Amino acid sequence: MHSRVQVLLVFVLLFAGSACSSIPYNTNSPSSTPTLTRKTTPTASSTGLDLCPATLSRSKTCLTPHALRVAYNIETLTEQGFSGKGQTMIDIVSYGSPTLQQDMNVFCRQFHLPAITIQVIAPLGTVPFDAHNGDMTGWAEETELDVQIMHAIAPDAHIIVMTSPVAETEGTIGLPEFLQLEQYAVQHHLGQIFSQSYVASEATLGDHAGQAQVKTFTDFYKQITTREGWTVVSGSGDQGATDWADIASTHLAATPTVNFPADVPWVTSVGGTSLVHTAQGFAEYAWPNSGGGFSKFFAEPDYQQQIPETMKAGFAGHTGQRGIPDIAGNADPATAMSIYINGKWHLVGGTSASTPLWAGVIAIANQMAGHPLGFINPGIYKLGIAPAAHTDFRDITIGNNNAYIHGNTQMKGFTATQGWDAVTGWGAPLADHFIPDLITALK
Repeated sequence: MHSRVQVLLVFVLLFAGSACSSIPYNTNSPSSTPTLTRKTTPTASSTGLDLCPATLSRSKTCLTPHALRVAYNIETLTEQGFSGKGQTMIDIVSYGSPTLQQDMNVFCRQFHLPAITIQVIAPLGTVPFDAHNGDMTGWAEETELDVQIMHAIAPDAHIIVMTSPVAETEGTIGLPEFLQLEQYAVQHHLGQIFSQSYVASEATLGDHAGQAQVKTFTDFYKQITTREGWTVVSGSGDQGATDWADIASTHLAATPTVNFPADVPWVTSVGGTSLVHTAQGFAEYAWPNSGGGFSKFFAEPDYQQQIPETMKAGFAGHTGQRGIPDIAGNADPATAMSIYINGKWHLVGGTSASTPLWAGVIAIANQMAGHPLGFINPGIYKLGIAPAAHTDFRDITIGNNNAYIHGNTQMKGFTATQGWDAVTGWGAPLADHFIPDLITALK
């Protein structure tokens, strides 16, 4: 999660090598028409597809792509051919990664995934990669994390990485270039899903220039999501209920603060969880660093206003403000999926991990629907307030995003609770029900 390069790694370990898989990846042929059926998926530990690389063997919580799909009830859809086929996800980053394709090749062989060629587009030009530049190496890690999780969730979708030659950090720095990339993608009809793992604290965007940039993005997102069929997913941040108070990212705001562009009502904001594999399957808790709270820039959108008062405990004291996140997924680096970056295996977290996960879910949903779903937030909230919400979301009811500022000083954040909350939104996807129900809700 950016800004100031906040991809979270817990292990950085050398990898000895990877042999090509002899286990075929099972999916329907491109000419077949998948039909949705529901069946029981084996637990993540029941198959050889869930062996993490040997160098991560010390981690008891390491996840593989297959295990991640099982955890979110995606694997039953994958087995039926709902794997993102025919869809394109677009990752917006600064710089990109010089080892992206070779790392993807190793990742795919290790986890028996179909080979993929990542398309990299740089309409604004490039700059030479400097391995001693922290911004560049951080963005390289971000790029690889995004792409590998997208491919893990929607293995037959196409992925485009669009790179900027400018580092996005805080305030408006780097944002005009990102907007140009997205405008280029829309104008050239490159795909229908934007995955964005960058943030700028609202505290750094309150001046005239910041507000002008926020409005330009907001108008653009409204246009493409409601009229041109795009879906935009953005991470809610990795600082809990606060974020940076200054452009240089030297100190955190002492009051609850959320991030742009996750705060934009036309964006689907993604929070973070800790995903734990148990004997019964999977359990999920609020990740303490999950960004979440209430916007100072945006009023409560229609889809949040329509939550019945009896279900608005998560909005207590904040009625009238846009609340984020909308939904969540695994973001804890301690419970992460294995990622291969520049010759090493890592466990990487942050809402930089949960955001591309949701991009993959939307790619599968677009495939199943037979058309781009576009602006999905009204459908998400319609499902959240429905009696059957427990079949569409894994509701997260344990944990909070209290933040620590000035060393050990704690700032009270928000608590995960039944229904929507400002840590994990409606919760994580139970995709075998969520996806068809979302398609129906948006008709």
